[in-house]
Amino acid sequence: MSVELSRAADPREIAAGEFRLVPARRGSLWADAWRRLRRNRAAVASAVFLVVIGLTAFGAPWIPGLADPAAQELKLGATPPSAAHWFGTDELGRDTLSRVLHGGRISLLVGLVGTLVSLIIGVTYGAVSGYRGGRLDDFMMRVVDILYSLPYIFLVILLLVFFSRSLVMLFVALGLVQWLTMARIVRGQVLSLKNQTFIEAARALGAGDGSIIFRHIVPNTLGPVIVYTTLTVPAVILQEAFLSFLGLGVQPPAASWGTLVSDGARVLALFPWLVIFPGIALSLTLLCFNFLGDGLRDALDPQDRTDVA
Repeated sequence: MSVELSRAADPREIAAGEFRLVPARRGSLWADAWRRLRRNRAAVASAVFLVVIGLTAFGAPWIPGLADPAAQELKLGATPPSAAHWFGTDELGRDTLSRVLHGGRISLLVGLVGTLVSLIIGVTYGAVSGYRGGRLDDFMMRVVDILYSLPYIFLVILLLVFFSRSLVMLFVALGLVQWLTMARIVRGQVLSLKNQTFIEAARALGAGDGSIIFRHIVPNTLGPVIVYTTLTVPAVILQEAFLSFLGLGVQPPAASWGTLVSDGARVLALFPWLVIFPGIALSLTLLCFNFLGDGLRDALDPQDRTDVA
């Protein structure tokens, strides 16, 4: 533990070797993590971009002057970018900028809700498995291993085909195949925490298993969970884009970045801007989520934490 000389010490006491040592002040883990994250320019720039694109996408219906994404102007047809239509128009005369912004709202919503579903399932499953241990832990982890052996995209396609292709079902289907890694991460954290002194103290005070798991153990796993969450969101968005490319994702008249790329790919040789702009929006968003995830991983790594005087 780092120490510093007491400021109240008299110089004569120091000369005589009579001085007191007091613990050096240090910030909390979260304060230190925030300080290190701010020094990571790529992560900060990525976070700013994600906030801007998120606010723009979710606020698209209220942006003044933005065209209706479903409004068709057949006489205009597909036109390249211009002052009137910054991203051009598609074959039906619909404004591409408006469709990219409204499509981003659906893509981001799918990524966030799908990740939330996987977060709830994975954290609960992994925490219970790691805390209970024994045969129950072995059985629960074998279930995870079996599900890991199945092609996840095949499971998503089966869920969408046998139930429905609604947006809600898409949220559920993507979330149900993303929780496996989260469960393993949380289980590993719980195994290292469940025999710590503060958990023994909680048991001695009469806390039940549910209280220990969700009030004492799970909050101490938030570091790895937050990092993996930021990496799960782009994975879910990319899976939705792939499903939309196959025609199994968001159904018309709604559109996401995946459906826009899919529609534009059919006429790529004639109207390349129909692929370029939604593709850039999708790529930059995925890239920024990954930069932010890397930054959070470095910031929350306890091995990198240094004492702050």
